[in-house]
Amino acid sequence: MPGRELRSRFHAAAGAMDEAERSLERGVLTARGIDRVLRVAWTVADLVGHERPDAGDVRLALQLRTGIPRGAPMALGALT
Repeated sequence: MPGRELRSRFHAAAGAMDEAERSLERGVLTARGIDRVLRVAWTVADLVGHERPDAGDVRLALQLRTGIPRGAPMALGALT
């Protein structure tokens, strides 16, 4: 699914993307990287049974994408 479609039709929880947007502003992520983080966050949310990604799902996706620890557990089993 194109990133634009993902952002316009499938919204994360309110405030969930704040940390990702700050990473974009600091140059840690590109716009393409934000799209990829959002895709992974949707996958994480689906795996743990969330209706849509919350801030924790996005933190885990950011950690997986950047390798920078963000206080998110690395094992999906720890999220359930």
